[in-house]
Amino acid sequence: MKVILTGATGMVGEGVLIECLNNKNIESVLYVGRKTSGRSHPKLTEYLVSDFLSLQSNDSRLAGYDACFYCAGISSVGMDETEYTHITYDTTIHFAKAVLNQNPNLVFNFVSGFHTDSSEKGKVMWARVKGKTENALQRLPFRAQYSFRPGLMKPDKEQIHLKGFNKYIKFLYPVLGLFYTGCEIREIGRAMISTAQFGYSKKILEPIDIKKAAN
Repeated sequence: MKVILTGATGMVGEGVLIECLNNKNIESVLYVGRKTSGRSHPKLTEYLVSDFLSLQSNDSRLAGYDACFYCAGISSVGMDETEYTHITYDTTIHFAKAVLNQNPNLVFNFVSGFHTDSSEKGKVMWARVKGKTENALQRLPFRAQYSFRPGLMKPDKEQIHLKGFNKYIKFLYPVLGLFYTGCEIREIGRAMISTAQFGYSKKILEPIDIKKAAN
């Protein structure tokens, strides 16, 4: 299976990339991002773009893929709703339409967030915007589309892009896991690969679904 991946310099995207590069079911990975992933691998090709919104629907470099694992994202801390919507909704949907135009039989997997608001009407801004994005993606005519809502995440030992508190989660995970629902980053990668190959009974995967799909 050939996949497009975004967000490889972030915590989730990097973990998913590591799993893809080590997974026998993945033939090749096209990483699309603003800056290099910092990795070199026979399966990996990088396509650096300054802005996802600059991608054209006829971009042939996006053609020939079976799945897209959209792991790019940003924290809503310090952002107003207009700015967060532009990055989280507008950019994601533009990217999705571009890859769909080149790959009409594509499976599109989107990393959302725990407690995302599918009603788009709740009081929490980021949850509304993520919900709006999930809903819009589900309306696009992909072969299949899944949204992943991981909770507490345990980084992989191979990760090099961990920042802030994320550097310490792997040590605290056994304790935090007693109070919060979570999964390992590599499990997200395996679940994405599995849903792209075999499908899943739900379009939205909560932590328990991610762990189930990963096994």
